[in-house]
Amino acid sequence: MVSLDEKLSVIKDKPWLVGLVCAVFVAYPNLAWIFCDMSYLAPDSHQSFLLFFLFRFLFFWGLIWLLLKSNLRHENCVSFFERLLWNVSFAFGGFVVYKLISYLTVNYDRFLSIVIFQFIVLALLCTLIGYIQMLYHDQRVKEQLIENLRIENLQSRCDALVNQINPHFFFNSLNGISSLIRKKNDENTLLYVTKLSDIFRYILQSDKKNLVPLSEELAFIEAFRHVMEVRFANKLTFTIEVPEDKRSLRIPVLSLLPLVENVTVHNIIDSEHRMDILIRLNERMELVVSNPVYPKLTLPDTNGTGLKNLENRFLLLMNKQIRVESDENKFRVYLPLK
Repeated sequence: MVSLDEKLSVIKDKPWLVGLVCAVFVAYPNLAWIFCDMSYLAPDSHQSFLLFFLFRFLFFWGLIWLLLKSNLRHENCVSFFERLLWNVSFAFGGFVVYKLISYLTVNYDRFLSIVIFQFIVLALLCTLIGYIQMLYHDQRVKEQLIENLRIENLQSRCDALVNQINPHFFFNSLNGISSLIRKKNDENTLLYVTKLSDIFRYILQSDKKNLVPLSEELAFIEAFRHVMEVRFANKLTFTIEVPEDKRSLRIPVLSLLPLVENVTVHNIIDSEHRMDILIRLNERMELVVSNPVYPKLTLPDTNGTGLKNLENRFLLLMNKQIRVESDENKFRVYLPLK
């Protein structure tokens, strides 16, 4: 099925073809009565009559073609009546030239009123086509402007959502450094700072990205693993079960960080409650992040911003919703991939 864009593009790309169709429409009365008109003529006049008919058709075609090209060059003319006045004036000039050529050769126009009506119809057709093309062009410009504004707004909202993640993570990371410094373990402190710099680099560069390959997010989690192991003294571990050939699927940047942070905020993690975060790919091509539930005795001071933030970013960037399942033993978050 031909779209509206393809139909209207013919006017701009092939004005000669549109002009040909319009010329057939305008010359239809002459075409319909051609044999009737020939019946009033002597047989030796038929050839000259057919030649005059061909001249009339080609004249209409050429005039319409010129009018259409002129209308397309004046796309900024927003006034229908101004456009109509210009086309009528141009058509009147064409009528004068046509009658002059007819007078100097052989005039087979039996009814002058029909010829005048044809030139009026010709002017109206070109005016309507040009005006419709102008309206369509303006609509496309406005749609493009709206789309650009939507993308800019989307980028701004995503940047704001991503920036909400950073302060919370930074404070926890500083606590980890201070803990290592107190233990006076220079080698572990240096490794921790190296891993932390990789993590910070990824987070700080996230404002330039929207969707990233799953491989980048998982590489980030691998670096993040060391920081979490130091922070929780190896009582928090990660298990990643994602095939290598599926890691090119895309996901919003920093999707896994708030989920991991939520695990540490809402659960007890100690020698008796060891935490293993499982990251796997299910049959629906969703990234499933799950963990056992060890609820804290006192409710954490949080308003659920991290998970809500993640939901908003998935809606903005992928037009998809995440799913959350929770029971007494397991907490699961299903992240759609693209």
